[in-house]
Amino acid sequence: MNRRHVLRTSLAGLGMAGGLMLANRTGTPATLAGQAAVAPIWGYKTVAEYPHDPGAYTQGLIYIGDGFFEGTGLRGESDIRETVLQTGEVLRESPLAEEYFGEGIALIDDHLYQITWQEETAFLYQRDTFEQIGSFRYEGEGWGLTWNGQHLVMSDGSNVITYRDPATFAAVRTVEVRAGDLAVDNLNELEWIDDEIWANIFQTDWIVRIDPESGNVNSWVDLRGLLPLGPGEGMPGVLNGIAWDSEGQRLFVTGKHWPSLFEIELVASANP
Repeated sequence: MNRRHVLRTSLAGLGMAGGLMLANRTGTPATLAGQAAVAPIWGYKTVAEYPHDPGAYTQGLIYIGDGFFEGTGLRGESDIRETVLQTGEVLRESPLAEEYFGEGIALIDDHLYQITWQEETAFLYQRDTFEQIGSFRYEGEGWGLTWNGQHLVMSDGSNVITYRDPATFAAVRTVEVRAGDLAVDNLNELEWIDDEIWANIFQTDWIVRIDPESGNVNSWVDLRGLLPLGPGEGMPGVLNGIAWDSEGQRLFVTGKHWPSLFEIELVASANP
């Protein structure tokens, strides 16, 4: 059983307990329509499709020029790896010990950070060698991680975003993510893009764009239908993985066990 099914059985599929109810992967948003006037909904246009390792349970994705650093999960399968954009080839990888469930990653200069789900441990690596050079302890779960130029920015599966000191991993401040009066839970993989936090919402094909100071939702991105399926094919895993090429102004997304990684552009959505 997927580990978050155990954790979130009260979500009844794709709802957010005590918070915003989103659509399932193919359905119509349940309560987003009422929020659209305050927070617009974006659609997408596919620019390019690239190969991606379908064995990778993607937890974190960072664009590094012609490729990515990727963090993967599942106990006994978690690692950090470097991949090639055009081919999806894994150039190198470094596995976590079997007792750890890898989660989000962040890059600061020559150092790569990786958090873990329930083990309350973050690992620090040398970028060029993947040599583990340190670790940090924190309280609670780890889901997504990114870097805003000053602090590490971390999600824990709730609607709370925690800003952390990269030198000590100590919490500096927190912000609650809300759409109007509704808490937006299940915040997963994170990316810092043009002074916004972009977050995958676990078990959906939606991304939420967040004001990093107030926690208010600026807009939604509806990526339903992004991964094309052949006749009789089932959906691999959920959307998870956002990477931003700041120099080229390119946006990349993928998912857990997805065979493809996509470059997309946002367009006005016809949905409510």
